[in-house]
Amino acid sequence: MVGFKPEKETHLSPTEQAFAGAVTGAVSRALFQPFDVLKIRFQLQVEPLKKAESSKYWSIHQATHTIVREEGLSALWKGHVPAQLLSVIYGIVQFVIFEAATKVAWRVLPEGEYSHHKPLTYTVCGGIAGCASTLVVQPVDVIRTRLISQGNQKIYSSMLNGVLTITQREGPLGLYRGIIPAMSQIAPQIGLQFGFYALLKEIWQGITNEHGSNISETHGSLICGSGAGVLSKIIIYPLDVVKKRLQVQGFDKARVEFGGVRHYRGMRHCLYTIAREEGIIRGFYKGLTPSLWKAALVSGSSFYVYEKVCQVLELRDKKNRS
Repeated sequence: MVGFKPEKETHLSPTEQAFAGAVTGAVSRALFQPFDVLKIRFQLQVEPLKKAESSKYWSIHQATHTIVREEGLSALWKGHVPAQLLSVIYGIVQFVIFEAATKVAWRVLPEGEYSHHKPLTYTVCGGIAGCASTLVVQPVDVIRTRLISQGNQKIYSSMLNGVLTITQREGPLGLYRGIIPAMSQIAPQIGLQFGFYALLKEIWQGITNEHGSNISETHGSLICGSGAGVLSKIIIYPLDVVKKRLQVQGFDKARVEFGGVRHYRGMRHCLYTIAREEGIIRGFYKGLTPSLWKAALVSGSSFYVYEKVCQVLELRDKKNRS
C-alpha cells in the first residue's frame, strides 16, 4: 500500500494521501510523545547518563519518575501541541511527496527496474520526501524542542509566544536553528526507513508465502515498519543529538536547572565538543534507548495506520464508483 503500485486497480488522489498521512502523524504522536520528551531531555543533558551527583537523569524509569514528580504527569506530553502540528504536517508532506516520487520513478525507470530494485528506489524517494518535510516543519520542531526542554521556569508560555520571542530576539533564522544537521539527519533517515521497510517487506512476504502464514499484510507492515524505524534510527542517531543541541542555543535561562550548558559555534564545533567532552558512544548516543522504543513504535504504527487508512479510502472510492 505504501508507494506507487502500478498493478493496483485504483490509486488514491494526493488529497486522500494527505489525509492518510495526517491521520498517521496525529495517532503516532498522541500515543508516543512521552518517549520523545525523554529522548530530548537525555540528548540535551551534558552530564553522563549515569547515577551521579551531577546528573539529573540516568535511566528511563528514573527520568520518568523525576519529571512526573517535579513537573506533573502532563509534562510527559510537554510541547504536544507543536509536536502534534509537526507530526500532522510532516505526515502529510512526507507521504504525499513519497507517493509522487515513487510514481515518477516508476515512469522514468526502465521496465521492471522499479520493482526489481524497490528498496533502493524507496530509499532515494524517501530521502527526497524527508528533505521536503524537514524544510516545511523545521520552525515547528525548534519550538517543540524548546518547549520540551524548559523546566518549571517558563521562557515561552505558548507556541505562539515562542515564535514571537525567537523572531524578536534571534531573528527569523532562529526558527531554523539546527537546519543543517536536521537535513543531514532526516534525508538519509527517512530514505533508509522507507528502504529498509521495502526490504523487510520483501523478506516478510517471502517467509509468509513459503510457510503459508495467515498474518495480514497490514500486520506485516507493523512488524516491518518497526524494524525499519530501529535500523534507520541507529545509523543516523548522532546527528539527531547534534540537531537538538543546536536548536536550544540561546535558550540557556530555561536550561539551568537541568545541568551544564554548552555553546556551540556550529555543527562541526558541536560534533567536536561532544566527542571530546562526553565521548563518541556515550555522547552521540545519549537517549538512544527511549529513541529506539519510539522509533520502533512510531515507525511501525505509522506504516500500519497509513495502510489501514488507505484501505478504507480505497474501499470508499470503489463503492462510490459502483
